[in-house]
Parts: sequence; structure tokens; C-alpha cells
Amino acid sequence: MGRLVPAVTRALDILELFLDGDGTLSAPDIVRKLQLPRTTVHELVTTLAARQYIVQVPGQPGRYRLGVRPYQLGSRYAEQLDLAAEGQQVARTVAETCDETVHVAILEGTDVIYIAKVDSTHAVRMVSAAGRRLPAHCTSVGKMLLASLPDSELTSRVPEDAELAGMTPNSITDPAVLREALAEIRRRGVAVESRESNPDVSCVAAPVRDRTGQVVAALSISVPMIRWSDDRRGELEQLAMKGAADLSERLGHRSVA
Repeated sequence: MGRLVPAVTRALDILELFLDGDGTLSAPDIVRKLQLPRTTVHELVTTLAARQYIVQVPGQPGRYRLGVRPYQLGSRYAEQLDLAAEGQQVARTVAETCDETVHVAILEGTDVIYIAKVDSTHAVRMVSAAGRRLPAHCTSVGKMLLASLPDSELTSRVPEDAELAGMTPNSITDPAVLREALAEIRRRGVAVESRESNPDVSCVAAPVRDRTGQVVAALSISVPMIRWSDDRRGELEQLAMKGAADLSERLGHRSVA
């Protein structure tokens, strides 16, 4: 790694300050937060303003907000993002941590489509493939995605009198029971599926959000029942949530502490 340029580093430090608070800052605010000389801050602020990275707040002399340039750069970055490619990278990292099969899936109608997958190295593992389609209500990723829908959209996709086909004896086939399960998923922020799509496998899943905060996918970890336990479930829930958060961050989502 080459030597960092101090002036560039300081300019970026200033821009990142605008991510917090109400998004406006004055030069004295920047001096105080970064502990930089006033003259240095003045020069950097003048340069950033000249290049439209920051602009003065109308009616508030001496206060600045982000300008159009960061938005343009962010929009170009967002255009280049590929959910499947980013999902594959994150899934690989999660799979290396737990050595279980990891999927990333999206919702299409009432089905989920797996767009990324990394296998466990264990001899006993879930057999699946990217591109596979399954009923959403039978999977942890699907239930996570259904739980993220507004009530009106959920009702249009899964009417109260819908006939839900089961994949195993444990599958939810009653829309009322499904809605109760989705309410619990919304409360906990993580979904669990116990032998509902495969009689020998349980899964956990967490939501993936884009830069607008909308849930666009879910990340799941699938485990054969021979390696499943309550303790293991808790560990995998935390890992799935971390993986989903990492993927969300790659997609431009910024969580609010």
C-alpha cells in the first residue's frame, strides 16, 4: 500500500462528517471535530465548495451541506452494483465462518429465486443450486422476504383464502398461521425454517437492504438436522444477521445506530 496523502485524507474526513447529525456543518464545527488548524479547514472547505462537493445552506451563512458531486458518485457506484455478485462474495465469507451452505435469494411473486450459493464442505449438506425456485412460505428466506412486505402487498400475493402447497409435513399451509409466523419474524428481525422445505434441513435467514432501506433479498444458512441444536441456531442467527448487514452495506445501506 502506498503512502497516504494527508490533504486528501483530511478532505475525505470532512466529507464523512456530513454523514452524521443533521447533515450540516460550519467551519468551526469541522475544526472542533477533527482538531485541525482553522487555516487548513478554511482551505479544504473552500476547495470542496469550489468543486461542488459541499454547498452553503440557503439562509444559513457559514454552514454547509453535501453538494451534488457526492450524489453523482454514489449514483454511479449504485449503478455498478450487482446483487448476485456481491451476494456470492458475502455468502462465501459466511460459509467459510460456519462451514454450512449459504444462500442469497430474492422474491418473485410467491416464490423465492436463489441468486447466490456457497456449499458447505461437509459430506452431509443441503443439495441446491443458484437459480432454483421454491415456494416462499416454505423457506426461511421466503418468509423473511414476505415478512418485509407491506400488509397490502402481502395480501395481494398471499390472499387470506390462498391454498398453500406444502413441501414437507412441517410446511405451513394455512395463510392465517403463515401471517402469525411473519408477525414473529418482523418482531425478531430473523426468520427460521425447521424442516419445512426439506425434511432433513433447518435454516435461518436475515434481510438484505439496499441504499434506500428497502428489503431486496435475504441471506440464509442451511444446516442438516444432525448438526442442528438450539445453541447452534442462536449462533447461526447472529451470523446470518451479520452477513446480511455486510451485504446491505455493500449495496449502499447505512444502518442507523
